[in-house]
Amino acid sequence: MTECERYYDTHAHFEGTPLETVAVMERAFAAGVARIVAVGGSASLNAGALAAALAYPEKVRLALGFDRDQAGAAEPETFSETMRQLAAAHSLAAVGETGLDFHYHPETGDAQCALFAAQLRLADEWGLPVIIHTREADEATLRVLDETPWHGEGLRGVVHCFTGNKDFAAQLLDRQLAISFSGIVTFRNADLLRESATVVPEERLLIETDTPFLAPVPMRGQRNEPAFVAHVAACLAAVRKTTPERIAEVTRQNALHLFG
Repeated sequence: MTECERYYDTHAHFEGTPLETVAVMERAFAAGVARIVAVGGSASLNAGALAAALAYPEKVRLALGFDRDQAGAAEPETFSETMRQLAAAHSLAAVGETGLDFHYHPETGDAQCALFAAQLRLADEWGLPVIIHTREADEATLRVLDETPWHGEGLRGVVHCFTGNKDFAAQLLDRQLAISFSGIVTFRNADLLRESATVVPEERLLIETDTPFLAPVPMRGQRNEPAFVAHVAACLAAVRKTTPERIAEVTRQNALHLFG
């Protein structure tokens, strides 16, 4: 690890062409990003994550899974079988992303919960962390977590792109999860989220970009990319009354512990 390799972006999706991915990666490494978790969630996102991990095996960790948007397209067992085939062929650092989103599709809530639970069971079986999305589904997320067995040691995984309040953060922490903040924490109207960011213990704190979405201030309006994760770290440093260097170090070490 060199002095310029500071950041670990724990959540990025790769949907562009190979040349676009190369350019994104070069800018990330130049900006001090030491490692990235390439995250799936659908057939196309899984393919993009896999391509990035194969192209940069020393810098990219691979997470594959099926997210809430896939719920109802097939039975959870069908998705689980696909995951077993993928895991047999590739080394996974995590299962995900998966989880619940009742903002856009509350009508598929039951199917989302069933798929989420199936992905959690795979993560438990394989001893891998899970990457969880939750939006406007706090109660259901906690219920699925509580009803799904967990036999591992240490953290179960991370709730990525956290947007909840302090109470929800505390409940997730109680369930052996880390919490990751994205560019949303830099948004002008995100005061409650910044308040949540003050209560997460250092050892549970992660940062991410959620590339290509949610570019942070001052990059709003641009396509997000891992090079911008430094802005998330700087915002968290200001909120938590510490330095960007401290946030970078803590979150990098936490990510290395969780994902490798």
